[in-house]
Amino acid sequence: LGAALIAAVGLVVLVAFEKVRFLAKQKVLPGPLVAVAAGIGINQLLLAVAPDLALQREHLVVLPTSGLSAEWVRLPDFAALTRPSVWKIAFTIGAVASVESLLSLDATERLDPEKRRASPDRELLAQGAGNVISGLLGGLPLTGVIVRSSANINAGAKSSASAIFHGGFLLIAVFAVPQLLNLIPLAALAAVLLLTGYKLAKPALFLEAWRAGKDAFLPFVATIVAIVATDLLTGVLIGLIAGTFFILREYARSDGMRNTTVPGAVVKRYELDDQVTFLHRVGIVKILEAVKPGERIEVDATRCRRIDPDVLAVFKDFADTARAKQIDFRLVGLTGAPT
Repeated sequence: LGAALIAAVGLVVLVAFEKVRFLAKQKVLPGPLVAVAAGIGINQLLLAVAPDLALQREHLVVLPTSGLSAEWVRLPDFAALTRPSVWKIAFTIGAVASVESLLSLDATERLDPEKRRASPDRELLAQGAGNVISGLLGGLPLTGVIVRSSANINAGAKSSASAIFHGGFLLIAVFAVPQLLNLIPLAALAAVLLLTGYKLAKPALFLEAWRAGKDAFLPFVATIVAIVATDLLTGVLIGLIAGTFFILREYARSDGMRNTTVPGAVVKRYELDDQVTFLHRVGIVKILEAVKPGERIEVDATRCRRIDPDVLAVFKDFADTARAKQIDFRLVGLTGAPT
């Protein structure tokens, strides 16, 4: 009950700092800081008047209070490189961290009022360099984090320098006031995470995915369910597989070329898509089989940047049989095209 009370009050404070006009306009006190401070105050009050409801040590932030120690830095054991299990774990952490950083980057771009775009390559390069240094010093893996990014944006930050200052303030706080940080209830931090998650996945987002059609909605739902049921990496992979399935199905439904015949024209004209794969083979075969003896058909491949060899073989076979059926067939705009 104590944790629920702290989280509820934190959510009320956060919403108030967004909806109440004079609170939303001021930038001196950010809502998350006030929510965390309120959580500390409530828990201290509970310790004094209702100890049974107060949060215990395991429900609070836990940081070392002894100051900087040589034990904090541990050099790596390079002998571990010979163990396959280490490589497996390293690959999993690397994949999860990379996916999380890229997703956080995309979410940050959506939250940015100026709608700027950052380089995913630079993001991964910086993450990789940071992880190498962190690993050599015995630190935890680094990832991009949407909560810190959104906190900076909500506080009015406009450049990446805010992330450097943010990290600097955290470092100072860890060394200067660890006892104060250890009073922070995890429930107060959970309230910040809950509201941030709501902003990133509002009901309007689900409605937008629903209106986009089942080809977009089903992979969307599959990704969410898989992430909740398993973990981030597995969920994203399942979402990618589901999305790829619908993309391939859409390709298979397409004929790979569209009819550009002018009404009343003697010649049937078609134009190939810029990418013609083996998935278009069935549709193209149906179109060619529908051509009647004595008719004229022209396929324009000028815009086609890539054509699958199987599809090219279909055109070659049709060109060979077209003469016997007195069909005037031409494939233009493609080097080495059968005629």
